[in-house]
Amino acid sequence: MSRVPATSADVRAAGLALPEATERPAWDMACLRVRDKIFASMPPDGTWVAIRLAEGENHGLAAERPAVFSVPQHYRNSSMVVVDLAVVDRDELTELLIEAWRLRAPARLRAAFDAAPGAQPRR
Repeated sequence: MSRVPATSADVRAAGLALPEATERPAWDMACLRVRDKIFASMPPDGTWVAIRLAEGENHGLAAERPAVFSVPQHYRNSSMVVVDLAVVDRDELTELLIEAWRLRAPARLRAAFDAAPGAQPRR
């Protein structure tokens, strides 16, 4: 099976398909939010996306697959990981965005999402 690279349009499509997800810019970046909490951000050139993950998961991904994931200096004290869209698979990107959304969404919204038909399984 061949890998399908992701695009900035894929980031928006997957992120904005999640319940109550919106896009509002900050710091010259397109920021995906749930109830005004940022779960992903992308620069104007759309070559990468920063995704909020569970504490420490960002450094683990960056160590395991540095061609796809990185933690730049300005994110070193956060849980954000930078994902190179040219090399990440679309399905993996979608899973990461769902995980990030879950970390920021309120419990009732997560529960409603999980109860919906066809809901994505938790990782």
